[in-house]
Amino acid sequence: MRILSRDDYLRFLEADRRALGQTRKRPRFFGDEVWKFQRLLRAVEYYENCKRAWYHRPALIYLCSKFHLYSVLLGFTIPQHVFGPGLSIANRGSIVVNSCTRVGANCRIHVGAHIGARAGTDTEAPVIGDNVYIGPGAVLYGPITIADRIAIGANSLVNRSFMEPDITIAGVPARQVSSRGTSKFRNDPARPPEAAPPEGERSGQ
Repeated sequence: MRILSRDDYLRFLEADRRALGQTRKRPRFFGDEVWKFQRLLRAVEYYENCKRAWYHRPALIYLCSKFHLYSVLLGFTIPQHVFGPGLSIANRGSIVVNSCTRVGANCRIHVGAHIGARAGTDTEAPVIGDNVYIGPGAVLYGPITIADRIAIGANSLVNRSFMEPDITIAGVPARQVSSRGTSKFRNDPARPPEAAPPEGERSGQ
């Protein structure tokens, strides 16, 4: 699921805005840093895929520089072309994602999450479905598959595939702890009620 046209780009931007719970059309000048980061992520993806002519090169260099600045500022190591539309990063803080990871739509990811490749390789990384919730401090690694609408509990270690959708997994190593996945949660399907910010709070503040 990649940005391959301007329509895709606008669709990703709108899906991310809704997933973050934002009611404004654009971030404020001060604040909303996580939202700004996600918009830069999508802009870089759009230019890399759709604006390859030489005269677009200066704009891409500028966007990549600004994207790197926000990555350092917020503590994110999140590469392009990994997350589908509807990405919701809960807050600023350390998040590390391998560039070979593939994540579907409507992912909610928290601080401390680490998604990596199997030891000894940079390419054998997780494939994660749609509407998946990744709790604070969760670690996923290796060539594993996570089905749609799975909730991953805080501080879990996930080193094997879970092919059954609509479940909750947790623990070290992770195992199924509930038959209730993210599809039963209110509002954002990838945001459990206990993880949703208080009324009026915005991501990145």
